[in-house]
Amino acid sequence: MKGPAPEQHGTADPAGLAIETNRLVKRFGHRSAVDGIDLAVPRGAVFGFLGPNGSGKTTTIRVLLGLASATSGDIRVLGQSMPAALAAVLPDVGALVEGPGFYPSLSGSGNLMRLDSADRHASSATRRKRVADALDRVGLSHAAGKKVRAYSLGMKQRLGLANALLRPRELLVLDEPTNGLDPQGTREVRNLVRSLAAGGTTVFVSSHLLAEVEQMCTHVGVMSAGRLVAQGPLDELRSSGQRQVVVETPDAELATSVLARLGLVPAAIPGAAGPREARAVLDGGLDGPAPEVIVAALVADGVRVRRFAIEDSSLEDRFVSLTGEGFDVVG
Repeated sequence: MKGPAPEQHGTADPAGLAIETNRLVKRFGHRSAVDGIDLAVPRGAVFGFLGPNGSGKTTTIRVLLGLASATSGDIRVLGQSMPAALAAVLPDVGALVEGPGFYPSLSGSGNLMRLDSADRHASSATRRKRVADALDRVGLSHAAGKKVRAYSLGMKQRLGLANALLRPRELLVLDEPTNGLDPQGTREVRNLVRSLAAGGTTVFVSSHLLAEVEQMCTHVGVMSAGRLVAQGPLDELRSSGQRQVVVETPDAELATSVLARLGLVPAAIPGAAGPREARAVLDGGLDGPAPEVIVAALVADGVRVRRFAIEDSSLEDRFVSLTGEGFDVVG
């Protein structure tokens, strides 16, 4: 039994898609880890793939990259049918999936040299320069000669990114790319992703950190229990949620009654600790009263208004409304 179709925000030309799936299904026995999803990742986008643990994100990535076979459905990556075109497509795809694996007794540069030599499309003449450039891009030049067994988790994550960047890529697939990184490293990865997208690379990022996705991504897809429940441009997805009127006032109960009289649905009022607020839902921000009308009504009824604002729903709000689950917003 299929659930409702996912929310679609914006339109995408199929010819302009870096990743496209049609009714993609992956079952393990009788359990559907991925249940009929239709992904549409525009070329040049930074696409955030969100969902709680067990929602099917990593399984989807593994199927897209040919690391696992689909039970049914169609997949196109960089315009070519998968897995039939796997050999032709993968040289243009860089990936960091489920954490990097390296030889601990080799140095960072030694690991990259070995991995690069396994790529039959890579030129041996420029190998050392490519390795040095990749290490520099992820901030590991200083540790190039250090054995990987001495690397921290964050350094290993950076080395995995360097491996994905050894050659120019049309598509970069990153599974939790900031895992184990300190705040400075996280900012550097964020800036790196942005620079890659500015250069024309499509970046597909699976993450559980909403704050990072909001700062990094242009588009978002939300998974829940194996289903894609929403996807589209980040701004459109966020703005499609409820907006709220927020009034900071010592007269919160009176303010709430005024808002209700204006046809707004009251939201929760914070406790007595700290500034008091009255909140109400402004339906879509389209059919409700104008802000100046709301403020005038509050003042006319004697409400002492300290602050008035109309707030859009956050990505976290949208995630909770779509999946019914909380989310790790700080990591």
